Amino acid sequence: MNEPLQPPAVSEPAGDPAPPVARSPRLDIGHHGFPQDALPGLDYGPIDLRVFFGFPSVPAGEPKRPLELEIGSGKGTFLVQQASVQPGTDFLGIEYAGAFWRHAADRCRRRGLDNVRLLHADATVFVRNYVADHSLHRVHLYFPDPWPKKRHHKRRSFQEGFLRELHRVLEAGGELHVATDHLDYFAWMEEHAQRVSNLFERRAFVPPPSAGEGELVGTNFERKYRVEGRIFNAMVLVAR
Repeated sequence: MNEPLQPPAVSEPAGDPAPPVARSPRLDIGHHGFPQDALPGLDYGPIDLRVFFGFPSVPAGEPKRPLELEIGSGKGTFLVQQASVQPGTDFLGIEYAGAFWRHAADRCRRRGLDNVRLLHADATVFVRNYVADHSLHRVHLYFPDPWPKKRHHKRRSFQEGFLRELHRVLEAGGELHVATDHLDYFAWMEEHAQRVSNLFERRAFVPPPSAGEGELVGTNFERKYRVEGRIFNAMVLVAR
């Protein structure tokens, strides 16, 4: 049996595959940011997310705090907003772009959001290898890369195989919240959601409490695209 993992000593990754983002020597990921090389080997198996990421412990006798995952956190706008109005919930954000991850972790540190952690990693690999069954209350996937060219569709995060993985890690009644500005991608999402309709019930999307007036979610991408006049589509899938 594997020994229980403790929160790792965190250092920033050597590589940085992110797109250009303004860098500042004052960025500090603190105990909020975890680089991909802090994870154990792929053969380790599921980890205790609360222990590994150092979320605040819950006193004996009290119920566990809900744990929510955001895939593709960008600069952390949704996490900062939602964690502030939902202090009784813990949030784990995953971002593949190193500079965005670093920026988001620094934002959460500066705001003192001890219920948020940021991981620099590939979300599909992380969920498949490190997340235990029925351990998440909700998953957020907002404005993922649409990979519009047909030959790149296999790179889309929202597809049948990954939906089955998300169903595995969601608790009964857990939710997957999805939004996109890309019409073709949304049609793809509807098709793949239908393929797993035995696992999920589709429901209408309701904006989170942190969204501003007239906003769907309130991410940086949404605010940028709204100015451009883009149309948004969204849905919620509830685990059966």
